[in-house]
Amino acid sequence: MSEGESWDQYSRLVLQQLETLSSGIEGLRSELQDVKNQLTELKAKEDRVQDLKDWKEKIDEVASPSQLQMALQEIEDLKTFKTKAVTIFAGVQCLMAAIVALSQIM
Repeated sequence: MSEGESWDQYSRLVLQQLETLSSGIEGLRSELQDVKNQLTELKAKEDRVQDLKDWKEKIDEVASPSQLQMALQEIEDLKTFKTKAVTIFAGVQCLMAAIVALSQIM
């Protein structure tokens, strides 16, 4: 084997190894880009979670969930009372109108 042939084989081997390394590096770049995308998604989710946490803390400062439930129940009770009061008032007005009408007739 001559020195030229061995250099030729060596250069092909080096070229082949460089191509293998190049394709490996491209694969790593692709995986790194995927990791960056996933990291970006995680940061976005973390921001949303932090926003929800901040919102919950603000709501808890105003009223606790049990206090909100009690307030809603009180509002419902007041609506029922209002309906009953208006109904009774209308009935009394009708009764008063009937008494005035009967007193005019007699």
